[in-house]
Amino acid sequence: MTLRLGRHSFDDDRTLMMAIVNRTPDSFFDRGATWAEDSAFDRVRQVVDEGAEIVDIGGIKAAPGEEIDAQEEKRRVVGFVERVREAFPDVVISVDTWRSEVARAVCEAGADLLNDAWGGADPLLAEVAAEFDVAMVCTHTGGVTPRTRPHRIEYEDVVADAIASTVAQAERAVSLGVSPESLLIDPAHDFGKNTFHSLEVTRRLDEMVATGWPVLVSLSNKDFVGETLDLPVGERLLGTLAATAVAATAGARVYRVHQVPETRQVVDMAWTIAGRRPPARAIRGLA
Repeated sequence: MTLRLGRHSFDDDRTLMMAIVNRTPDSFFDRGATWAEDSAFDRVRQVVDEGAEIVDIGGIKAAPGEEIDAQEEKRRVVGFVERVREAFPDVVISVDTWRSEVARAVCEAGADLLNDAWGGADPLLAEVAAEFDVAMVCTHTGGVTPRTRPHRIEYEDVVADAIASTVAQAERAVSLGVSPESLLIDPAHDFGKNTFHSLEVTRRLDEMVATGWPVLVSLSNKDFVGETLDLPVGERLLGTLAATAVAATAGARVYRVHQVPETRQVVDMAWTIAGRRPPARAIRGLA
């Protein structure tokens, strides 16, 4: 289906790069490289130049750490969203938050998409999305508390659970007034999952795609990649791209990433092999 992200629309043959922009001093990947506002803004400029259609701005790292209340989260992201909105009117602005209070503030500042990475922990967030006519990501976390790590979590069937949870969130959002064209579902690799769970949802991602809801994946440098290959953060690009190729072959539409150009090439190649995208240039044997 056509994907409508706030003021922006994309045809169903488009895949989208969602570039991660952290307004945090302690993110697991960049170690605070974009904590300073000007550094974060330079990062936005870089990824837009690289072709990212979406920037995903976050004010709290997902892992356990210092307690960040809603006021501090807003201080980190609201003014920055306003700055990015003014400078880059054609980019989709996503904000990674689970708090409806923060969601309301960033929507007022110009956000197009609410990335609810903790699976409806605050049920009012979907109401904010409906009120402002913005898009929303519905994620599967197994019901874990935000910013906690899973401990011996078990599923009878992790993919079935992911589908049931994300589809139920999407259907609830529609019932509240969010446009069906403005919802994505995300299996949420590593969130409420061990490495075996994340590998299984990757392997069976086509089952989520078959629901008809556009699928977003956030694979970049995740622990399941690191544990699979026994590699630390910073050395997981090739493993990430291998998982990305699998997700792209299955038909995922949106890719939340640290490295935009590399991911774009892998996704375009996989979609072309799958017959969903023509080659950018095909003259061999034809000219």
